[in-house]
Amino acid sequence: MSITAAKPSPVHIDPDPTAVDVEVSDAALRIVLSDGRELSAPLAWFPRLRDATPAQRQNWEAIGRGHGIHWPDLDEDISVRALMGRPT
Repeated sequence: MSITAAKPSPVHIDPDPTAVDVEVSDAALRIVLSDGRELSAPLAWFPRLRDATPAQRQNWEAIGRGHGIHWPDLDEDISVRALMGRPT
C-alpha cells in the first residue's frame, strides 16, 4: 500500500493587492486584502483614527480602486502600499 501526500495548492500573492475590508478596533487597524492576506497595524500609528469615535472609524471608503482607504469624517487617507512598506 502506498500513501502519497496531497500537493498543496499554489498560493496567489498579488504584488499590488487592494483593500476589500477594513476593521478599526481600539487597539489596531486591520485591512483584508484582495488576495486574502491581512495587514494589521497599531492604532497608535494613526492619531486621527485613535482619537475618533467608533462611528467615525466605521465610516470608511475605498479610494483609488481599493489602493487606499479614506475616512471622510476624519479627513484621513491611508495607502495600502505604504502599509506594506512599498513606495507609493
